[in-house]
Amino acid sequence: MSDAMADPQIGNDREAVVELAEARDRVAKEIGKRIIGQREVVDLLLTSLFSAGHSLFVGVPGLAKTMLIATLSEVLDLQFKRVQFTPDLMPADITGTEVLVQDRSSGERNFKFIQGPIFTNILLADEINRTPPKTQAALLQSMQEYTVTAGGDTHQLPRPYLVFATQNPIEQEGTYPLPEAELDRFMFFIGVDYPSREEEQNIVLSTTGSQEPVIEKALGPERILQLQSLVRRVPAAEDVVNYAVRLVRASRPKEADAPDFVKEYISWGAGPRASQYLILGGKARAVLNGRFAVNAEDVRALARPVLRHRIITNFQAEVSSVTSVDIVDRLLERVKP
Repeated sequence: MSDAMADPQIGNDREAVVELAEARDRVAKEIGKRIIGQREVVDLLLTSLFSAGHSLFVGVPGLAKTMLIATLSEVLDLQFKRVQFTPDLMPADITGTEVLVQDRSSGERNFKFIQGPIFTNILLADEINRTPPKTQAALLQSMQEYTVTAGGDTHQLPRPYLVFATQNPIEQEGTYPLPEAELDRFMFFIGVDYPSREEEQNIVLSTTGSQEPVIEKALGPERILQLQSLVRRVPAAEDVVNYAVRLVRASRPKEADAPDFVKEYISWGAGPRASQYLILGGKARAVLNGRFAVNAEDVRALARPVLRHRIITNFQAEVSSVTSVDIVDRLLERVKP
């Protein structure tokens, strides 16, 4: 008797895998009406979405990072709010604040919580590193616990809830580096690069004409939650989990068997959340490609976006022009499945 016949849930899940793979193609097609090129960025965005993980998009201004996320929310029929992070932005501007209101009938005065833009399905934290760390940290509780605490009360956020942040290169004037604790909350660090010459020509042609593309809905909030749950039910073999853990632990310079280049160039390696995201992201990647099992290749494919912002290089690395991406690539060569 097959697994699907023995367990109806497995059979249903495998049918849902086919549906999700088809939905991925529909969503990518609709996004492609506005976003030309950037296929790898779109793939990582969808992997992040169905993993229920937050992502940080990094690139110079003008590469359509904001448009990409706004288009995704439109395709998925999700509530979308954008917060422009500026140096004078305060935490309450994001989470909400309590105001004193008076009951006209009784004359009593009470505090009422006014929800901030964080109460949405997709929150775009635009240019997140242009505001000081105190305000950046206003997102920490929501990203981890899906709640907001204000005035001693805890408020639940709507689900699905995802934070997609854009960041300018930290070398630019007027930027603040994100604290390591907040960087660790982001599942992926997604680099957005310049388009190719042909893609740029198509961008110019499509954005300077008179026709606006019509975006069709592909999925709704309830189905997205169901598919996020499906991703977590995808099995991961022990050897695949073992590989993800070995890869992450090899990034820590204090590990006895850490490679010499890690001990030389790294101050702090990736924590356990990196192992979790490699497996969870690998499950989503497998499902989006029509497979109901995660393999080592899924883990390797996600190593860069998962690890690059969790590996802290030291002064010696800076002097030698060694980046965290270089370290990840060398780890992939050293640590085999």
